Amino acid sequence: MPAAAQTASRPRPPAGSPRPPDPERAWAAYEPSPRRPWDLARAAHLYRRAGFGATWGQLQQALKAGPRRTIDRLLKPPGDLAAFQRTHDDYERAVTSVAALRAWWLRRMIRTPHPLGEKLTLFWHDYFAVGAARVGDVSLMQRHVQTLRAGATGPFPALLARVARDPAVHLSLGAKANRKTRPTEHFARQLLERYTVGPGNYSRRDLRDAARAMTGWFVLRKRLRYFQREHDDGEKTVLGTTGRLAAEDLVRIAAGHEATARTVVRRLYRWLVSEADAPGDALLEPLVRAFAADPDVGRLVGTMLRSNLFFSPTAIGRRIKRPVEYAVGIVRALEANVPTTPLAADLARLGEDLYNQPTLGGWAGGRNWINPATLIGRSNLAASLLAPTGPYEGRVDPAGVARRNGQTHADAAGRLLVALLLPPGGEETFERLRRTVPSGADLPETLRKLALAAVTQPEFHLA
Repeated sequence: MPAAAQTASRPRPPAGSPRPPDPERAWAAYEPSPRRPWDLARAAHLYRRAGFGATWGQLQQALKAGPRRTIDRLLKPPGDLAAFQRTHDDYERAVTSVAALRAWWLRRMIRTPHPLGEKLTLFWHDYFAVGAARVGDVSLMQRHVQTLRAGATGPFPALLARVARDPAVHLSLGAKANRKTRPTEHFARQLLERYTVGPGNYSRRDLRDAARAMTGWFVLRKRLRYFQREHDDGEKTVLGTTGRLAAEDLVRIAAGHEATARTVVRRLYRWLVSEADAPGDALLEPLVRAFAADPDVGRLVGTMLRSNLFFSPTAIGRRIKRPVEYAVGIVRALEANVPTTPLAADLARLGEDLYNQPTLGGWAGGRNWINPATLIGRSNLAASLLAPTGPYEGRVDPAGVARRNGQTHADAAGRLLVALLLPPGGEETFERLRRTVPSGADLPETLRKLALAAVTQPEFHLA
């Protein structure tokens, strides 16, 4: 497949903000005004961050409902979610390869009635960075991501406790055996360094005693099992707490530490608000205090999504789409269901191999997603998705989208597609893209080429 947009300039988030925002105003709820109206651009921004993009019908519904009701709907799991999850869980339990797991997860992302829940599952997949290549067992990886999904929007301490009891986590970290005479620091280090308090907030003694608290836990026959005789029951001191600490004490202490609230808030800020600027402590402090007092992830996410800051130039277009966001965004916006086995393989080649993070720190993200090779790869993937034949079987049909939304004339249909896929640019954007489409093709082919021109523009790579 030829590269569709090799000469496209590299997408870049806009330059830095002129001044640090005032924290109180930043996290206050956004209220539409003549100067900052609730419009198509803000509705599309919300759906890109709280999911994987929106259909034209969803955007029109959001414009009518307003930001408050739209965000409420995105935050609340729909009534049919449990049945949807059970069906997909059953399919996943039957698979025997990581490739099949990747394909089924992408199918969930494309079809889920609760895109925010799946987007946050992807966040925790990156956060905990448990990789199949290190675990070596498909069923354990399926259960691990199921654990993340079940706790994605709930209390962080409960999610951390479940992760700490997950055999896949221990295998991924090389912590299969935790003996009294030979405590392994692998899990304890990741818990303190990456999952909770973060660098500079724990001492060498904290790490050593945290490892001692984990003694007695072993992974045997796909289960995490505890042997009292292998537990070091002596006194330990971790993060200022002294006692005969065990694993559950360690997790509780680390989860409840104020520095952990800062870690989670900062990571979610980068995921939901902006990765272009490192926020100052003062800006995050109201969220850190609130999360320390009530570590409910859904509540924190709701505060971010409702805020003035989220709907401001500080946030809009300030993240580079991950490969999954890029591809699933095209498919969902154009109301398609595509074969996800080839899609998973294509996304792995672009750097996002689901279930196989490159390091224990997850994916580097941000500008690391974009280089000349990945830009060409993204363009080729978009061309393949929008082709009338090939691995995606012509299932992405822009003409069908236009027809279902009442537009059958070429210009009207083209304007709808451009408005759906790109930030508002008015007639100028449509005319510029239309000039890139050769004349003489029938309407379906014309709209496929116009959609391809849109999704290979630099601004489409930004969320």
